[in-house]
Amino acid sequence: MNKAEDEKSLRAGLKDLFRQSALVLAQEYLYTDYDWRIGVLGGRAIYACKYMMVKGHWQIYQHGESESESGGFETMPTYEVPRNVIQAALNSTRLIGNGLYGVDIKQTGNRVAVIEVNDNPSIDAGVEDRFLGGELYTLIMQEFLSRMEDNRRR
Repeated sequence: MNKAEDEKSLRAGLKDLFRQSALVLAQEYLYTDYDWRIGVLGGRAIYACKYMMVKGHWQIYQHGESESESGGFETMPTYEVPRNVIQAALNSTRLIGNGLYGVDIKQTGNRVAVIEVNDNPSIDAGVEDRFLGGELYTLIMQEFLSRMEDNRRR
């Protein structure tokens, strides 16, 4: 991921990127102290995390040559997340389906911007499950077991 400071750096960055790919996605740079990750399964929010930016950097990870640095995280119950953040996550996944998604969102004031929808989200022990613990995995397994049983009945 690259960040362009001005039009000149954008053009140079695009030139490099188009050497590697025929398709380049661009988005507005929107600084926030953290990104939301809302886990959605079957059309409902099941976990919420704030991923903090690395100090002095514009992303939640800063990859160096020998090591990577993370900005930390805060996991919380979904009912403590601003409603417009949850609604943005649900609206964006509804367009795709009812699977398991991790929706990355930036929020500044009342403005909410969906950054990406991950259809194979990471769920790390001690991070996304920090609030629900083992119950998070039970929710996920129960949902998929229920779907398998529904398919078997057909």
